Amino acid sequence: MLGLSFAPLRIPIRRRLQTLAVFYFCAQFLFLGFVYTIGMGSLMFTEYYWITLLYLLWFIYDRKASYQGGHRRSWMRNLSAWKYFADFFPVKLMRTAKLSPDKNYIFGCHPHGILSFSHFVNFATEGTGFSKLFPKIVPHLITLNYQFWLPIHRDIILLSGTCEASRESIEYIISGKGRGNAAAIVIGGANEVLKAAPNQMILTLKRRKGFVRLAIKHGASLVPVLSFGENDLLNTPHKEDSLYNRIQEKIIKFISYPIPIFFGRGVFQYTIGLLPFRKPITTIVGKPIDTKRNENPTQKEIDDLHQRYIEALMQIFEENKDKYCKGCDKLIIK
Repeated sequence: MLGLSFAPLRIPIRRRLQTLAVFYFCAQFLFLGFVYTIGMGSLMFTEYYWITLLYLLWFIYDRKASYQGGHRRSWMRNLSAWKYFADFFPVKLMRTAKLSPDKNYIFGCHPHGILSFSHFVNFATEGTGFSKLFPKIVPHLITLNYQFWLPIHRDIILLSGTCEASRESIEYIISGKGRGNAAAIVIGGANEVLKAAPNQMILTLKRRKGFVRLAIKHGASLVPVLSFGENDLLNTPHKEDSLYNRIQEKIIKFISYPIPIFFGRGVFQYTIGLLPFRKPITTIVGKPIDTKRNENPTQKEIDDLHQRYIEALMQIFEENKDKYCKGCDKLIIK
């Protein structure tokens, strides 16, 4: 009908719940934060204005939470919704080595994709069983600062232990909370969103060395993380040097994040919509690269460790591409 492929009426409730979990995630990160903001502002012009005033007082009191470890709660991370979320694709988390709880870590997560589905479910929830694979390691997903200015939305993500992308925030995780902590950073950031397209893996990494400097400064181990399939979940008009990319690059300069055009499937049909396609994602967590603590690392130390990190990432890709990345045979680092 109308060129759309509709979902069958008789589908197991389990699959319906999987779709609902993913729908909630997409809604939460695409527009609900702004809906909450408008709603809170609107209450100021009603008899319920006191709700907004009380929330404002809470926001001021709680402002430091986004760069001091968040409000991590096990019940939030263990909600059954996140298991449904992971099973939708499905997402599988795999380790190549055990991690000692006597150290702190910086997980470098690649690629960004459009909405970083795998990085969210792997490190901000227990949907893929992180704590079972890495016992006594406490992960904190690092995300864009603006998300912590959106009322209610900020409180929801803080409960998962998610923190803002700032030096102060990362340093607190890897040096101010004792041992056994991990900051999971999606290294490519906004620029890598523009390179997210099916059957390719292009990483923005060559000039990204701040995370390496922080690792050396605090003696944290670097852990390369590669999610095969993250870029295959949504279709985009990405082409190198296209008008679309040039416009998006200008948008990034103004608001620090692109407004990507993408489409996937819908809730009740499989042809077009904002939900990702059901395609498997396999996340490989590489071996830790230990560092020697130096509060004032030289540029050579940073460059050498950065090169080791890239080589470790390339090794993960080469060892697993035939099994998990059949559509792309080359990892491109820019």
